[in-house]
Amino acid sequence: MLTTKNNHSDPESGPPIRCVIADDHALVRYGVRRLLEDDADFAVVGEAADAAGALKLVLEDHPDLVLLDIGMPGMSPFEAGRLIDEHCPGTRVVYLTMHEDQDYVAQALRSGASGYLLKDTPAPRLLHALREIHRGERVLSPQVATPSHDKAIPGNELLRFPHRRTTLTLREREVMKLLAEGHTVRQAAGVLGVSIKTVEAHKFNLMRKLDIHNKAQLVTTAIQKKILRMPMTSQ
Repeated sequence: MLTTKNNHSDPESGPPIRCVIADDHALVRYGVRRLLEDDADFAVVGEAADAAGALKLVLEDHPDLVLLDIGMPGMSPFEAGRLIDEHCPGTRVVYLTMHEDQDYVAQALRSGASGYLLKDTPAPRLLHALREIHRGERVLSPQVATPSHDKAIPGNELLRFPHRRTTLTLREREVMKLLAEGHTVRQAAGVLGVSIKTVEAHKFNLMRKLDIHNKAQLVTTAIQKKILRMPMTSQ
């Protein structure tokens, strides 16, 4: 977990909106931090590389906003969001992600999120959306908003972004192969040299991405994706 303090503020516009950024990619955290700190309305008070770290920071510092990525290893960001919503009602949860899947959007809203924003949102509109969220609005990127959702980012209706197919990461493919071969989560963690929680997180993500609900579907899909070889049959 990485934390820093910043007292940047504009006395004429009131105290800045205090933000925590959580993303497992340091370059993404750096970019978001620079974007926020270049605007007098915002101050970044902490960074974390996973959801557990973000939760700890929020419980300690009670920021105004916490920006969570979805694909972080370890603790589920949706569970972290739910706990933040439950224990820190003054902190608004914003998922900042590349995933447009409606299942993720639904989970985010069930966890109490105030925002679901895509990472390719233009900087001015992203900052505008965060200000709206801080004022109490619920804001979603237009690519994921439906009539049942509260509000899309103003002005974004003119934007058209290409729809991206959800693909598995290299580690998710490794986890899928091991599980399809019959390894338990604990065994897979030992083979990969990671924690059981990390494997469980990757398993959760890949099953959500591929709409897999049981072991048989996992094996079949692994074979279809050429992650697992088709068993040889005797002649």
